[in-house]
Amino acid sequence: MKVEALSLPGIVKVTPARFGDNRGFFSETYNQKSMAEAGIPETFVQDNQSLSRQKGVVRGLHCQLAPHGQGKLVRVTRGAIWDVAVDARTGSPTYGQWVGVELSAENWSQLWLPVGFLHGFVTLEENTEVQYKCTGFYDKASERSVRWDCSQIGIDWPVAPGEAVLSEKDLEAPSFDAAKGWFEYK
Repeated sequence: MKVEALSLPGIVKVTPARFGDNRGFFSETYNQKSMAEAGIPETFVQDNQSLSRQKGVVRGLHCQLAPHGQGKLVRVTRGAIWDVAVDARTGSPTYGQWVGVELSAENWSQLWLPVGFLHGFVTLEENTEVQYKCTGFYDKASERSVRWDCSQIGIDWPVAPGEAVLSEKDLEAPSFDAAKGWFEYK
């Protein structure tokens, strides 16, 4: 497994090995011991999967508050996304900063986001499937959102605002100001 620390502390890109032959390939996409050695010792309790039929579907920026915070290990099994993490930990030296990475079925990479980061993505291809492991169970009352195109964050999305396909929830999300105090930097 290839492990790459990204520009925000705690955000890690991991790329599991694939072993192929004329039949296709085999890959061990998750191994608790290997992940712990890569700096991801968390226990996962829930797996989620989404299908986005259109290119330009934006999901996010989302998180869950304590005690139901969710760290996420995100991967793409069909298509491609631009995946984004935003540091929402009040007091962090990188508070409000973001990092983005392309995840695809082709590059086979995964992105680890610990609790305290907002998460969002945009699909780069039609019929994109995203799977992610979570360290906490979904809790509607703890769910929070920040506007995907908030100028306070300044994410360089690879989709024009008029071309983004959004849910009502994401259209109505507040600015990053709302996130102050959601998480504390430790």
